[in-house]
Amino acid sequence: MALARAAAAAVRAFAALGAALVLAPQVAQAQASSPAAQTPATRRAACDACHGADGISRQGGVPSLAGQPRLFLENRLVLIREGLVDVPTMKGLLEGVDDAELVALARHYAALPPPPPAVPRDAARAGRGERLAERMLCGSCHLSDQRGRDQIPRLAGQREDYLLATMRQFATGQARGRDTTMAEAVRGLADADLADLAHYLATLAGAP
Repeated sequence: MALARAAAAAVRAFAALGAALVLAPQVAQAQASSPAAQTPATRRAACDACHGADGISRQGGVPSLAGQPRLFLENRLVLIREGLVDVPTMKGLLEGVDDAELVALARHYAALPPPPPAVPRDAARAGRGERLAERMLCGSCHLSDQRGRDQIPRLAGQREDYLLATMRQFATGQARGRDTTMAEAVRGLADADLADLAHYLATLAGAP
């Protein structure tokens, strides 16, 4: 399928904090049912249960999807479906789902208003994080306001805990199926630096 081929080619081109579409235990029932028994409605409900009906996550470690670039979401969903990105809590949920449904899901979440700043801003931490982002040239891929584009995810307003956990994965070489550009970008940063960077990004509003 065209999307599957494009996503496979893009796996090495993700300049992204791959917002792995992690679902929490609430989706266990949907995962346990056979693919034939699942419907677009039950899959959407499973997504909403963890990522929020408005696409804004209120669960620790679960990313917000609202306002993410459509192409990023499409590719991410296909990569998970094809097993190129391993998200254990989503195993079975996307099995057998056709491209059209994945495109519809991506369009739905991309069209939602992006999240506001995820946490109150600590000026000192945010300042350190901003300087790091400038030094690391984060804006060259994610844009100056970190809203993302094309295959590159939105970082502004993303959950702080999710951002930090993802950057730690990149820093320790555990971000399987994601672009090595990010691993190089965070190489050598102390954990305190990663924490300040995550805080800065989480407190950004960014443009829609």
